[in-house]
Amino acid sequence: MNPERVPPLALLPLANNAILGTLDGSEFDRVASEGARTVPPREHGGNSDIKNLTIGSRVYFPVYVEGAKLSLGDLHFSQGDGEISFCGAILMAGFIDLGVDLVKGGMERYSMTCPQHMPMFQLSHIKPRYSNYLVFEGISVEEDGEQHYMDAHVAFKQGCLNAITYLKGCCYTDQQALNLPKCSPD
Repeated sequence: MNPERVPPLALLPLANNAILGTLDGSEFDRVASEGARTVPPREHGGNSDIKNLTIGSRVYFPVYVEGAKLSLGDLHFSQGDGEISFCGAILMAGFIDLGVDLVKGGMERYSMTCPQHMPMFQLSHIKPRYSNYLVFEGISVEEDGEQHYMDAHVAFKQGCLNAITYLKGCCYTDQQALNLPKCSPD
């Protein structure tokens, strides 16, 4: 990948490409100039492309700002897990039936306390996946905040560390969490 590409893959917060719901005037201008975009995937849950995130799934997003808003879209008819190369999904029109609950203290409760505070996904038991398990996302940012442009190895490591941190909250040690048997979900 080329981090110097034109146009850039990860857009800077440019006001002319911001979609901000009901905000207008000076509040729109302020948020449009500061807001993080969803490409590439970020710690706030943007662009979480997981192929079995379907009917009945639950998503736990960290919330960083009081009064934060929620938006979603970019429905996929078909894809692999993740868009590592930023290409690989067939988009579609559709409807989303969504319920939202705010879990006060949820980031601590669900051990979402790694430096990146990543979202957590509980996939549906409905076809095509007949199991109940959690998915932990990782992005290509090291624990110390060092950025690695779309580095799948760093992102994989961060996903694993997020899973281990969660399991430690369930009374597993680091070693036990790392060595749990891997079961095929099918």
